[in-house]
Amino acid sequence: MTPSPLTTASWLAEHLEDPRLRVLDCRFTLTAPMAGRAAYREGHVPGAVYADLEQNLSGPVRPDGAGGRHPLPEPEVLATWLGRVGIGQESVVVAYDDPSGGQGFYATRAWWLLRWLGHREVYVLDGGWPAYLAAGGAVSTAEPGHPPTTFTPDVRWEMVATAQDVANRDAGTLLIDARAPARYRGEVEPLDRRAGHIPGALNREWAGALDERGHWRDAAAQAERLGVGNAPTVTYCGSGVSATPNLLARELTGVPLGPHNRLYAGSWSDWVSDEERPVATGEEG
Repeated sequence: MTPSPLTTASWLAEHLEDPRLRVLDCRFTLTAPMAGRAAYREGHVPGAVYADLEQNLSGPVRPDGAGGRHPLPEPEVLATWLGRVGIGQESVVVAYDDPSGGQGFYATRAWWLLRWLGHREVYVLDGGWPAYLAAGGAVSTAEPGHPPTTFTPDVRWEMVATAQDVANRDAGTLLIDARAPARYRGEVEPLDRRAGHIPGALNREWAGALDERGHWRDAAAQAERLGVGNAPTVTYCGSGVSATPNLLARELTGVPLGPHNRLYAGSWSDWVSDEERPVATGEEG
């Protein structure tokens, strides 16, 4: 088993004075992009840096849609931002969001990105902002003043799958769609140009990784929910954000990020940017 990718609110509250600690506030709302930053200004974990999904945790969107709605940032661009806000190789990073209201996948996006850049000591706060408040954690409205440093990326490209990888996957590699069932079946599509799913994909909605309080279910529950055993998997969602909880869930079961637990980074929005790629609807198991 790999070390847990999660940490607790009590641990965070007790380690706020650790000089190595850096906290990323990843609260965001797709339908109201400024809401997360507004919530951060109203109160955040002391010393936390606001990590904006679209400005910091994604690259520019291409006019043709290739790469998806939230493309991966260029590694050097992300590394430069991390260094500018005080995150370096020696940092212990905790990312949090607010899982209430179905928004619990932004911190895992940050977690995945740092792991992609080769950083090991990065964790997701179990239960997010509500859990931190419930634990009596201190709240600040001050902007952090961490000294800048250098973050040197060691990119792990084996964590990433492309559209070509998905199309040419072997029979033993399972494809997981993390979106809501109605989107998977093609009954609705509020964001992307075509409805449905990639042929052969299994639907395992990301929200099942969390319980009703927004805490992560244990390894046994994740394994039962995913139902893929130790098979190699490629996971996707709409744009490579809400797929990341399923990637963390697989790591909880003992399958680390890498060749057996990959993200199709462009996800559905990238897949349907090419009209030649096939689309399926309905159930597939």
